Amino acid sequence: MNDFWTTVLDFAQTTTTRVGKQLMQDFGQVQALHKADGTLVTKADKWADQEIRDAIASTFSGYGILTEESDQVFPGTEWCWVIDPLDGTTNFTRGIPIWSISLGLLYQGTPIFGYVYAPPLNQAFHGFWPGTSGLSTPTGAFLNHHPIHTSLDSPSNNHFFNLCSRSLPVAQPDFPCKIRMLGVASYNFLTVATGATLGGVEATPKVWDLAGAWVIVQAAGGTWKSLKSEPFPLLPGADYGDHSFPTLVVSRPDLVPMFTPFLESIKI
Repeated sequence: MNDFWTTVLDFAQTTTTRVGKQLMQDFGQVQALHKADGTLVTKADKWADQEIRDAIASTFSGYGILTEESDQVFPGTEWCWVIDPLDGTTNFTRGIPIWSISLGLLYQGTPIFGYVYAPPLNQAFHGFWPGTSGLSTPTGAFLNHHPIHTSLDSPSNNHFFNLCSRSLPVAQPDFPCKIRMLGVASYNFLTVATGATLGGVEATPKVWDLAGAWVIVQAAGGTWKSLKSEPFPLLPGADYGDHSFPTLVVSRPDLVPMFTPFLESIKI
């Protein structure tokens, strides 16, 4: 791994570890407010957002920043960090130990590096996925620096599939797996990357929910299927505050037609 990618990985690890340490002090201790879109935000979200933005500005001069809590317009820079400073705010405020800090590094509007840290679980995921960028990058997905890969198993009632609260109609009597609902979009998809689940669906994820996990899932061998519009590449000048990207993620391509019929009941 060359010096640039070493710097990127070290930055993501150091920054999310530092921010995560403070968030653990606030975990289950802060009150949430409702934003205009009905989602929750706390002073911890806003603090983490500012800390990460400041760290990016001091380390990656000239890079763009797109973030849930402040800068929601894609600046169109060649390189851009996409931040979700606290994915799973509802879990965070209720003391449920599944929430994460998510970072994605985009080149020409498409993620090629993702890093997602779940402090309560002491789990740090990262991945490199150059795609069609033409860049010489490492390739692979990792959990705590150990390689991960999606499952090759066939669905059964002993396997899991993740839903979000808005996709509950998918849970029909003949659904081929057991259902789980974790409450965190990034972690939903990352359990597919580790092989813990065979698939997951999110009905209303935003670009900051996806950017880091998008890389890691594909680098781990998973299949990412957008159910409405493709999230990447991002468009210069576009405001992504109100854009949702319904998504199905499965462990391998041949599972897409198996799960797709169940998704017709989701309102997207």
